[in-house]
Amino acid sequence: MLYEGKIWVGTGEKPAMLLPQMANRHGLIAGATGTGKTVSLKVLAEGFSEMGVPVFLADIKGDLSGMVESGVHSDAIANRLAGCGVPSFQYQEFPAVFWDVYGQQGHPVRTTVSEMGPTLLSRMLGLNETQTGVLSILFRVADDEGMLLLDLKDLKAMLAYVGENARDYTLDYGNVTQASIGAIQRAVAVLEDQGGDQFFGEPALDIADWMQVDGNGRGVINILAADKLFQSPKMYSTFLLWMLSELYELLPEAGDLDKPRMVFFFDEAHLLFNDCPKALLEKLEQVVRLIRSKAVGVYFITQNPCDIPMSILGQLGNRIQHALRAYTPLDQKAVRTAAQTFRANPNFDTEEAITQLKTGEALVSFLDEDGAPGVVERATILPPQSSMDAITAEVRADELRYSPFAGVYDQPIDRESAYEQLAASFQRQGIQPVTASQVKITTAPDSAPAAKAQGFMVFDPTTGSYVQRELPQMTLPQMTLPQMTAAAPAAPVFNPYEPAPAAPAAPVPTLQVEPVVQTQQMPVMVYDPTTGQYRQQMMTMQLDPTTGNYVPAAPAAPQAAKPLTARELEKQRKEQEKAAKEAAKAEKERKAEERRQRADELREERAERARKNDSVLGRITNTAISTATRTVTSSLTRGILGGIKGLFK
Repeated sequence: MLYEGKIWVGTGEKPAMLLPQMANRHGLIAGATGTGKTVSLKVLAEGFSEMGVPVFLADIKGDLSGMVESGVHSDAIANRLAGCGVPSFQYQEFPAVFWDVYGQQGHPVRTTVSEMGPTLLSRMLGLNETQTGVLSILFRVADDEGMLLLDLKDLKAMLAYVGENARDYTLDYGNVTQASIGAIQRAVAVLEDQGGDQFFGEPALDIADWMQVDGNGRGVINILAADKLFQSPKMYSTFLLWMLSELYELLPEAGDLDKPRMVFFFDEAHLLFNDCPKALLEKLEQVVRLIRSKAVGVYFITQNPCDIPMSILGQLGNRIQHALRAYTPLDQKAVRTAAQTFRANPNFDTEEAITQLKTGEALVSFLDEDGAPGVVERATILPPQSSMDAITAEVRADELRYSPFAGVYDQPIDRESAYEQLAASFQRQGIQPVTASQVKITTAPDSAPAAKAQGFMVFDPTTGSYVQRELPQMTLPQMTLPQMTAAAPAAPVFNPYEPAPAAPAAPVPTLQVEPVVQTQQMPVMVYDPTTGQYRQQMMTMQLDPTTGNYVPAAPAAPQAAKPLTARELEKQRKEQEKAAKEAAKAEKERKAEERRQRADELREERAERARKNDSVLGRITNTAISTATRTVTSSLTRGILGGIKGLFK
């Protein structure tokens, strides 16, 4: 509801108003299932529409389609309006256009493979890093060779073309393996089953068609029917990321305006970040940060604020937090994290209030005129002005019939692109797909049975699939027995009673056929000189055609040694060095062991001498030896001294 140029969202101690000049600072609507997130989304979308701002939102459950019909008054709505202090309230319908990727519940939404790009397409296909690199090479080849990638038919043709010519592109673009090509082809087949063949093609969606206002100046609400698309989470999330990226690339810089150019509501936002590659997450963070300067507001709707990365959660200035349940420690942590993202209100405990909110109540915090987050308020959300129920199929059909885009995107266009270019190239080369029905197999007479046809798989550009191509069969000319007899020279008949015929004047060349040596493994009795007996041994025997007996086969001639490569020589050198080191180490250990043994022997000898000297017999012997030694020494000393004295006399 628009009040004094502001969006009146709810009422607590005072009305909670969203300022239009702060709407492009992005926002968050969070809360458990059944707490009123959809009502908050509709109130914001209706307010932006009244303000003249176009809106995009994804309708997963189907209840957002009721915005094209006026709401119905009830006592519950009257009580809520009275509690919110709304002076006047008017039920009304809002201008809306329905869209559908599958073209069933809205105008078809298409884009080309080239516009999607390899990064987002690889996420949609669920490719790993290596397969994503191969897909990027395919895009580069198509761009360098001037081939347009518009639909999945073009993508499959390019996959087959690059796969068959992988060797030609490896040096210029990088390695392209058949395994990666096959994995991408399987992923494309899965995407086709999910309806990707309807999403990729032309006419491609012009994002400017979503930025429309009606005759009364109200912004058109673009509603994407996503009940079926939501069943393919990667396709759903990649589609939303593609829209945001396209809007960021197309819109010029605008700075700070009085109101945003457009507002996007992304329901089930956690799917945008589940299994999101790091490179894609960084790109998404960059877009969220910078798209504000292009006057675009992005509002995420999810159950838990923790589903949003902190780097993006910090960019969301306008917040509506509905009730959260805290039954487990993990839930309590999520409640605590959600409470810490608000500017505290001294009148109540934010963490406690989150778990006590009723259905239709929320903690609201919007940016003020200076861009600072307001103090969190506990407020009751206003009811929407449009219908809360889903529309019928008849109403939806009428909306599509009288839509300003009726007939613009309904019929697909298939212009010349990579598939047609490759098909024309194959036709110029004279390559035509051959089917089994076009191959006539001619059989020879009973004496020469026909050989079985051989085949291989070839990509058929006219059908976009692989077909079985059969090689043409080469058969002998069919001739009758008289014809074969007449054509062949007559063989001479040998008669022993006639003289031998004369030798021919010129030698007749004959075909020299090397006889086939028949060999067989046979048990043979072999004499053993060590035991002097015969024993049985398996040997290779060959047939002697002259005698008809089997004799031991001659040993095969030794084959010339194959020269070693540089890598094998290097390996052999390293093995020799390793063996030499191990031998030196073993010799060193042997010498050390000998030294240890010699030291042990010496210690044992010293210990034995000590034991002998320490015994009684040893002490007596040592004493006697010492006494005798002293006596001898004294006698020798006296004799020497006496001799010396006699010399000096």
